[in-house]
Amino acid sequence: MKDICCIGHITLDKIITPRQTTYLPGGTSYYFANGIRCLDGAARFQLITSVASTEQKAVDDLRKAGIDVENIPSRKTVYFENTYGENQNNRTQRVLAKADPFTVEKLQHAEAKVFHLGSLLADDFSLDVLEYLSQKGILSVDAQGYLREVRGEKVYPIDWEEKREALKYVDILKVNEHEAAVLTGLTGYMEAAARLAEWGVKEVLLTLGSEGSLIFADGKYFQIPAYPPSDVVDATGCGDTYMLGYLYQRVKGASYAEAGCFAAALSTLKLEHSGPFSGTEQQALDLVRESPLKATLL
Repeated sequence: MKDICCIGHITLDKIITPRQTTYLPGGTSYYFANGIRCLDGAARFQLITSVASTEQKAVDDLRKAGIDVENIPSRKTVYFENTYGENQNNRTQRVLAKADPFTVEKLQHAEAKVFHLGSLLADDFSLDVLEYLSQKGILSVDAQGYLREVRGEKVYPIDWEEKREALKYVDILKVNEHEAAVLTGLTGYMEAAARLAEWGVKEVLLTLGSEGSLIFADGKYFQIPAYPPSDVVDATGCGDTYMLGYLYQRVKGASYAEAGCFAAALSTLKLEHSGPFSGTEQQALDLVRESPLKATLL
């Protein structure tokens, strides 16, 4: 049995920044899988993705890098266009193609201690998939996809219609400040995190970009710092890198604060480069150890 199984679509990403335009594979699953191969966890990780035959190279490259990848064939591959301004916390998106959703039938054989669902669009994972996987292991969910749907090529923000029922099955939930406000109707970070916990989430991870992150678990709030990068190059995939670091450390037995600080350090190192995290575990540990910024129990 694997420690972590990430399930999500590999995408085609067109990334537009004030400095450059690049074309890369992307999506939670891609950033997660490429990041974990740089850590001491690749052998205990599986990726389940779904791409069209035209993007098989992305799957083959991951396999060559030592990642256990299962591809569930899809008629199309998700195609995102991400545009950033000078402030990397702000992003606009278009979706030029969608892949087939994941279903319980397609995931019958999946086995892991932790399942992380990298939702990109609202219909990637239905409620019955969450219920099913929650019975097989710890269920971790990135809320971002549930809060956006595609009409034409444009991405529109929406509320998660089934959130009250779905969050009963979610052990670990990642949201940013905007997603937390949409889900709960609350703008206060601590209040929003507590509300999500009331709805069933055991570990709420509220990422705040350059302001750091807030973890709410076991009735306690942990303020996690954001470590200043040496340069800001590309924020795409930073949230996915944060989740990679957090789950990687939690599976190893780290505390909430320890896992959060490691996750923040990975995100900072990723922010300094285009593409997925490509540093080392030791770099992240050194960044946490050497920084004067520490996690705070609120």
